[in-house]
Amino acid sequence: MTKRQEMILKMIVDEYVKSAEPIGSKVLAEVLDVSSATIRNEMGVLEDLGFIEKTHTSSGRVPSEMGYRYYIETIVKNLDEETDGYFEFDQIFDRALDRDEIIHEAINLLSEATNCTAISLGPNAYHSKVKKIQLVPISQHQALIIVITNFGHVESKQITLSEDMDQSELVKVIDLLNEMLVDTPISKVSEKLHYEIQHSRIKELLKYRETIVDSFIEAFSKFAQSHYYLTGSSNMLYQPEFNDIQKLREFISTIENNEIFKIVDQDADGISVKIGSENKITAMNDCTVISSSYDTHDGEKGTISLVGPTRMDYRRVIPLIKYIAKHIAKLYEEEE
Repeated sequence: MTKRQEMILKMIVDEYVKSAEPIGSKVLAEVLDVSSATIRNEMGVLEDLGFIEKTHTSSGRVPSEMGYRYYIETIVKNLDEETDGYFEFDQIFDRALDRDEIIHEAINLLSEATNCTAISLGPNAYHSKVKKIQLVPISQHQALIIVITNFGHVESKQITLSEDMDQSELVKVIDLLNEMLVDTPISKVSEKLHYEIQHSRIKELLKYRETIVDSFIEAFSKFAQSHYYLTGSSNMLYQPEFNDIQKLREFISTIENNEIFKIVDQDADGISVKIGSENKITAMNDCTVISSSYDTHDGEKGTISLVGPTRMDYRRVIPLIKYIAKHIAKLYEEEE
């Protein structure tokens, strides 16, 4: 890509972020002081290379996923964090509040400032791994499922045992689940349980699998939910990309079913950007998910993420997320 083509791509992304309208050659020609024909030729090259694409409703061009990726990797991702302009965030981090309250306020403000959906996953949420599962009988028809993680955290869920449940069989099931799930990240437990039911001997053992597995999934879901915070899902109502009611319904369903956490990159160091189809969930094909991880003093990780349209203001958002993640990490350092 030539310097002029790179400049044109940058301008197409920047203009499309502002207007949500396809960009024509005339707008670019006026800014770059060259003829519209020259711009059209360059846009043709960029389209052939896959960096921009035509829409069905206009002769203008919009960035492709490949174009956004190039824009982020070459122009935006290594931008330094702003040294000013974050006054409202500074005020939040300077307040004498409980750490979780500060994080919630910062995530709320992040959502408001960007008109996107913001998520905070705490250090113990999806990063913990299963170490041990126990079933403790409480009475003839009640038992307690206990999950212990590698960080020593404990989550429990009470279940009701029907009269035809054989407790000796339940013990076998718990032993099998321990064997199957040890060292499995909390984020993967539900997925692994569903897979194993269909593909392993657990299917034969679990005469009461629906009750038990549903209880396990609920327990793990409860464990994770106690450490996450999500806000601003209604912001997507106001994005042109979601004027299609079906798309909006799919997006809301993804949030309600907790599928949105599957696209949050919890293991990457630093900034992670997933654009469109990279998210591997149909409802997210018009979305970008930007995540930034942070470390705590005891070696755990947390993540903050922003979900918005692919037409996102990356130049502003990426440095802002870096800034917030850095300051959340400091909150943990202050508790040492």
